Amino acid sequence: MNIYLQLFSSFAKIGAFTIGGGYAMIPLIQREVVERKKWLDKEEFLDVLAISQSAPGILIINISIFIGEKMRGVKGSIVSALGSALPSFIMILVIAYFFENYKDNEIVARIFQGIRPAVVALIAVPLITLSKSANLNIYTSFIPIITVLLIVLLGISPIWIILSGALLGLFHFYFTRR
Repeated sequence: MNIYLQLFSSFAKIGAFTIGGGYAMIPLIQREVVERKKWLDKEEFLDVLAISQSAPGILIINISIFIGEKMRGVKGSIVSALGSALPSFIMILVIAYFFENYKDNEIVARIFQGIRPAVVALIAVPLITLSKSANLNIYTSFIPIITVLLIVLLGISPIWIILSGALLGLFHFYFTRR
């Protein structure tokens, strides 16, 4: 299969079958691009995820652009972005059209009550997987906990957290290589 068609169909499939978007997509993206297609290894995926989270925009679009660019340059990034955006665009058009008529329907409300906890579980899965590939040890395992506390309790932007982590990584490299 043509690589452009693979990029488009892979990201369209992820976009079409992920309820909850954003972080709920991470395990599906990882399974597709790391395990099935082997376009990235686990560490590359973690790096792309970190950069994509700190960049403005929709997470799946950012990730698909990075991967598409890696595979086939600008054309690959365009095809990947279109693949990831098209299913959501079509679904939102359909939902917006019908939502006004069914938003107060008890069955629809109960469906969403069931979906929400499942999305929380889908978000937890990549946390476990990504923590394994982050090479955490006794000295670095406290960093994710502090990061969550800084973001949740103090409202610090993830961009500042990532930039601080990059600087700390540079300092660590500089002082430990001697």
